[in-house]
Amino acid sequence: MSLCIIGAGTAGLCCARRALEHQLRPTVFELSNQIGGTWVFNKDVGVVDGIDIHSSMYENLRTNLPKEIMGYPDFEIEANEKSYITSQEICAFLNRYADHFDLKKYIEFNSYVIRVLKKGNKWQVMVKNLLKKTLQVHYFDNILIANGHYHTPNYANIPNAHLFNGEYLHSHDYRTSDIFEGKSVLVIGGGPSALDLSNIISKSAKRVTLSHHLVGISNSIFLKNVTTKPDVKEFDEKGAYFNDGSYEQFDVIFYCTGYKYAFPFLSVDAGIYVEENYVQMLYKQCINIRNPSMAIIGLPFYVCAAQMMDLQARFVLSYFLETNRLPSPKEMHEDTVQNMNRLWKAGYKKRQAHMLGENQMSYFTELAETAGIENIKPVMAKLHIESSNCFNENLLHFREDIFKLVDSETFVKIN
Repeated sequence: MSLCIIGAGTAGLCCARRALEHQLRPTVFELSNQIGGTWVFNKDVGVVDGIDIHSSMYENLRTNLPKEIMGYPDFEIEANEKSYITSQEICAFLNRYADHFDLKKYIEFNSYVIRVLKKGNKWQVMVKNLLKKTLQVHYFDNILIANGHYHTPNYANIPNAHLFNGEYLHSHDYRTSDIFEGKSVLVIGGGPSALDLSNIISKSAKRVTLSHHLVGISNSIFLKNVTTKPDVKEFDEKGAYFNDGSYEQFDVIFYCTGYKYAFPFLSVDAGIYVEENYVQMLYKQCINIRNPSMAIIGLPFYVCAAQMMDLQARFVLSYFLETNRLPSPKEMHEDTVQNMNRLWKAGYKKRQAHMLGENQMSYFTELAETAGIENIKPVMAKLHIESSNCFNENLLHFREDIFKLVDSETFVKIN
């Protein structure tokens, strides 16, 4: 079986490692000149040589999850006196992982995947070598897509945004706070990045206003020159009207409004489409129901990512290698519709289709039991939930927390 993996970040690396366990020789196409995906800092933004910059990493980033839950199930991040570590330390960890399992020789760096097309029982993959400026066409039996989901900005659709005469920026293109020096900034968004970056940029900005609709977020978690407002009703040339009837002027609109799932290289006949950030149709949120020789690794968010990606890789490969037999397309479709209907009835929107959070352990167990493979330790999901709560309750100081895993069920906070 020939196997293509797109991306050499956290997901692609564990896919390659697990493929090697089964004596497969994967071909990994990586856009950049190094491994690490979204963890690699790139000072460039926008478009370079006709290709969108992939990384959203900004300067001096420290993780918002403890390292204890960020390693792979059987390859942990090495001991460190801190739980919340830098992006450089994550990159170093991923390089150690790749070296330990001798993965780099399977990676084609500087490889831009232009098109993936179904040709009979094969996948035709057209790749541009960015150094040689050459095009090559490859054929594979199976394909794992591990291109991440922090690369295509999503913007809030707010009336009259086009009228605003000031600057605007998405967090994807944010690298350092210097650009906000002495300016009045409106941050739009309610996710972890919006909350975190509001404090970070406030050290340079004259004032920061965070517009969100979160419930139960206290102003005490922000620095003194950060204020909060409800959603923006509309813009004008100089500022924003808010839903509470107030109006403020700003120099910069800073969109921290997340990302879109995007697979620009997939042809229509690949059988994958995205509707309001809901990627369809996938069996267990990874296997392409219409073409089950393709799978996407790493879609669910608010999870222990590396742990989940490794589990998904093992899950998918058990079907690619026919250790397990897939249900029929009809059965997989019915299973997916049933799972999604539970979410819709619980009030989830389509853009939340892949959001797990407190439901992640149920998802992990579903994969493990369905495929008959080893599950993720429950302590991982427990610590993920605890650290997420600490983030929301103590945004200014949560990174000072230090955790230790005691066993597969238990963790302790040691400071």
